[in-house]
Amino acid sequence: MAEHGGTLVTDTRATDAERVTAAQPRRGRLPGDGAMWFFVLGDMIIFGMYFVAFMIFRAGEVEAFDAAQRHLLLDAGFLNTLLLLFSSWLAARAVVEARTERSASTTRYLLGAAACGGAFLVVKLSEWFFEVNSGQTFNSGTFMAFYYVLTGVHMLHVVMGMVVIGVATWYTKRSRLVRVSVVEQATTFWHMVDLLWVVIFALLYVLRA
Repeated sequence: MAEHGGTLVTDTRATDAERVTAAQPRRGRLPGDGAMWFFVLGDMIIFGMYFVAFMIFRAGEVEAFDAAQRHLLLDAGFLNTLLLLFSSWLAARAVVEARTERSASTTRYLLGAAACGGAFLVVKLSEWFFEVNSGQTFNSGTFMAFYYVLTGVHMLHVVMGMVVIGVATWYTKRSRLVRVSVVEQATTFWHMVDLLWVVIFALLYVLRA
């Protein structure tokens, strides 16, 4: 801020520079807080045990698993993968916008990520409906049991992620100043949901003997 002709003039260049600097995460600092990372890592360990169990059972029933796998809708699984990958990009953009205190654009990116999550649920529930009508139920074999458990628990996490994103969105609208830590925590959880689906997609839809 400088005085020019008796009038105070604000130097906007300094503000812009500060915003650019704020958009860059500090080195050695994880986004969000320790509690969220503890929850995320714990959740990934639990899913990891599911994945190990799946591989153990698959090794003992290779032919049965491959036969059951052919009933899955690969296109639906691939579409859901694209939806969550795009939602993760939107979530990452939301963090960048939050760090520069752009509330409106932060909200748009968060809502876009949540919308992708909603579309994911529609596709997955439609796939479940198709499988059940085709006679592929939870009792159709070990593979389908794993399919319903893994995708069902993951869908629950998608719903949880949408709720967390909703809370972060509420914070961005509550005040002109964005609560960066809240946005970072919400998107950290959302990235975990995306990563878990990529592994589930690879195991259930892609892996072959």
